[in-house]
Amino acid sequence: FSPGSAAIVHVPGLDNARAFQRTGAGGLLDMSQAFAKRQPIVILDEQTGRRQLIWSELDANATSPQSTDLLIHPGKNFTDGHTSVVALRNLRNASGRTIAAPSWFAKLRDGRALPAAERSQSGRYARIFNTLSRAGIARSSLYEAWDFTIASRQNLTSRLLAIRNDAFAQLGDHNLADGKVQGRAPAYTITGTGTLTPQLQKVEGTFTVPCYLVTCGASATTGFHYSSRKPDALPTQISGNLATAPFECIIPSSAGNPLPARLSLYGHGLLGSHTEVEASNVEAMAVEHNMVFCATDWWGLASGDTPFDAGASGNLSVFETVVDRLQQGVVNTLYLGRLMINNAGFASNPAFTTAGHPAIDTSNLFYDGNSQGGIEGGMTTAVAPDFRRATLGVSGMNYGNVLVQRSTDFAPFAKILQGSYPDQSLYPVILDVIQQLWDRGDPDGYAQQMTSNPLPDTPSHTVLMQIAYGDHQVSMYAAAVEARTIGASVHGPALDLGTNRARDRNLFYGVPVIARYPFAGSAIVIWDGGPGLVQPPPVANITPTDSAANNDPHEFVRNTPAARQQKSDFLQANGTVVDVCAGKPCHTYNYTP
Repeated sequence: FSPGSAAIVHVPGLDNARAFQRTGAGGLLDMSQAFAKRQPIVILDEQTGRRQLIWSELDANATSPQSTDLLIHPGKNFTDGHTSVVALRNLRNASGRTIAAPSWFAKLRDGRALPAAERSQSGRYARIFNTLSRAGIARSSLYEAWDFTIASRQNLTSRLLAIRNDAFAQLGDHNLADGKVQGRAPAYTITGTGTLTPQLQKVEGTFTVPCYLVTCGASATTGFHYSSRKPDALPTQISGNLATAPFECIIPSSAGNPLPARLSLYGHGLLGSHTEVEASNVEAMAVEHNMVFCATDWWGLASGDTPFDAGASGNLSVFETVVDRLQQGVVNTLYLGRLMINNAGFASNPAFTTAGHPAIDTSNLFYDGNSQGGIEGGMTTAVAPDFRRATLGVSGMNYGNVLVQRSTDFAPFAKILQGSYPDQSLYPVILDVIQQLWDRGDPDGYAQQMTSNPLPDTPSHTVLMQIAYGDHQVSMYAAAVEARTIGASVHGPALDLGTNRARDRNLFYGVPVIARYPFAGSAIVIWDGGPGLVQPPPVANITPTDSAANNDPHEFVRNTPAARQQKSDFLQANGTVVDVCAGKPCHTYNYTP
């Protein structure tokens, strides 16, 4: 299962809000209850015996009690390769009565004779009951229990690592953990230059990347090529198969005048393109802080993928192709980064010089992305050999179990899904199952190795997450799970608790508060547009509603000068997280009380 999997179960009687309240399960706003002595819903790590941080909810999209499932989410991702045990006990219906265990489980629990079809489960359940006993959970109190195993690190990451390693080996770099740029620069062609503003020039072109898909291209519809049919086979390149990817860079007039500009990759939003590097906030960041940004397309979720992605929503059997393209898109991005930092790449081209002086500083490369660029940026960071510091704007992870149903972006895709899969009661299971594939192209599958516990042949990284309170497109709750999983610390106080933000006082439960600035570690900072503009998001797994009183703050953070200053201070060779909010909660430029 996915490290972000929801444990999904239907409990007759525990299928309405009153029953959930009577049961006393820990919800999204009170995650600390996961560790309460009498907590009725518990998940244990079988290897360590420790309780997992979780929250529980009833599926708010269900249309009847019979189709209302209990969803149990990790507040911090399950550990790769470990087995977890779920225990449900003392569950109550709307009247407050204890719900009797199903007969199949009662026989296992009470040691009674089992039907022939269930006898094979005896050994498994002996192990489960032993784990629960060691944790002090009485067997007699159980409504139901089961276990599940999380995918291994190799299962989640080996495909992307294999194609990354092969692609860089083709440049002559066989050691990606040493921080040294070795070998050739990727081949590229500049197709045009021009003036964006009096303070900014642009350079456009294409570059060549080894292609591990059957067919490469902005709107291609094939997945990985494999030379073997073995279940653990890794993608391979068809001989001579190359991808041509676009790029655009923006260069401020201050670059090389007198100091060369810092270099940063930029990650664009959902179903967008590399031209988002011309967005006003990116241009402002470039001009204000003497930075050159270059971008390419996030294959898999770029504009050229829109028709296929829409079709995949109606035919999930082809969804794997989307995930394969996302991984190829990461290699494309890493190749662009190598082109930027290799002295034989852009630095040797007159388009990146100013009056004969270098316009770019190739001593360091950084990453900055927003929305989809913040999400995919997390995965890219986990495998990046050439940058060590990344800012992830309005980011999160775990599309299937957390992001999709809480995002206004996915409403059109939901309609297509409903057309092909009309039984809405299946949606929690469908989304969790496709997340098992999606993890290979989602930071959910890489988060445990994103920062201080790096993947093989990969350096460690430091991350700054900047998120928006009440974001309508990327749930702040998904961002909090990511922060816990990567080991980030949080700016505090995070929110103004004298307002309706007090409801979310436990948003960052379990995330250490930054004690002193400047701070050298990975961090998350939440920025608030204020109660006059943005309302608290739904607690349930549904989307926020846009209104005059509830504006989507998704772009507020990137348009806030103080937030850009914070990013600039972080994206330095020896950068740190700096408190730009004077010891108070961080407010966006348009904060409205």
